[in-house]
Amino acid sequence: MSTLTQQAATFDCRTDFADELITLARADERIVAVCNDSVGSSNLVKFRDEFPDRLINVGIAEQDMVGVAAGLANAGFIPFTSAAAPFLTGRAMEQIKADVAYTHRHVVLCGQSPGMAYGELGPTHHSIEDLSWMRAIPGLEIIVPADPSQMRSAVRWAAASGKPTYIRVPRFKVPAVTPDDAPFEAGRAVRLTEGSDVTLIAIGTMVSRALDAAAALGRDGISARVLNMTFVEPLDADAVVAAARETGAIVTAEEGLLSGGLGAAVAKVVAENHPVAVRMLGVPAFAPTGSAAFLLEHFGLTADGIAGAARAVLGRA
Repeated sequence: MSTLTQQAATFDCRTDFADELITLARADERIVAVCNDSVGSSNLVKFRDEFPDRLINVGIAEQDMVGVAAGLANAGFIPFTSAAAPFLTGRAMEQIKADVAYTHRHVVLCGQSPGMAYGELGPTHHSIEDLSWMRAIPGLEIIVPADPSQMRSAVRWAAASGKPTYIRVPRFKVPAVTPDDAPFEAGRAVRLTEGSDVTLIAIGTMVSRALDAAAALGRDGISARVLNMTFVEPLDADAVVAAARETGAIVTAEEGLLSGGLGAAVAKVVAENHPVAVRMLGVPAFAPTGSAAFLLEHFGLTADGIAGAARAVLGRA
């Protein structure tokens, strides 16, 4: 794969989410959309226009929204339940736990604009806790697509899986990073570059930044492997253990809290199977108010920040 640059074309994954959902709905009448007065922000306008009887807008009532989705799933529908990630996961946690995961309902939870995408709206709108919260619920698959191709694959996979699933739908525009022949399988990471000195494990909006970091490290003579850990749950433990054994050091990067997210999941696998140095990049506490770009820079969630963490974990800072 060629080195990414700041001039690379970028894409809005929300468009691919909506377009793929429409494609599936044309072929399967069981597919419906449920939202919380977020038709526009969830990019569901075209879905509503084509399937007016298959979009249920409950208003700003996230707990009801998830309960309605669970009822629809119980009746044989496949509900894609879409809302801003902080409110979907924060307000409806009990319903996600009891109505969806505990009862094994085939509900697809679509967290729009996760991480710090809302920027200036501040900590109430930052969705940095969602991965930690969702990972704590047994039986819930968690997918964090990195680009438009993976976004479409995630929608298709979730529709066919029969499992309760949480998908992060990013607000940031991202470049295409997924090779055409890359697999999309539960519990399987995508290896984007080879490397022997350190492994960079990233998800979502951090994957392109990890690739840029690997390129910068390569110019310094440091060979960095890059793994896109698309499924945070189930995690690809085999890929993590192989990274630990073959490269000897790991850096994780996520747009979310460090406690309980990707880094915590990776560190647990490493500690239990092949202990090596691990450096976790993410958000350590409530993020301040500021633009999304400022916040990512503030927490070192950039190519330079990831490369710096790799140098530090190797003792070459």
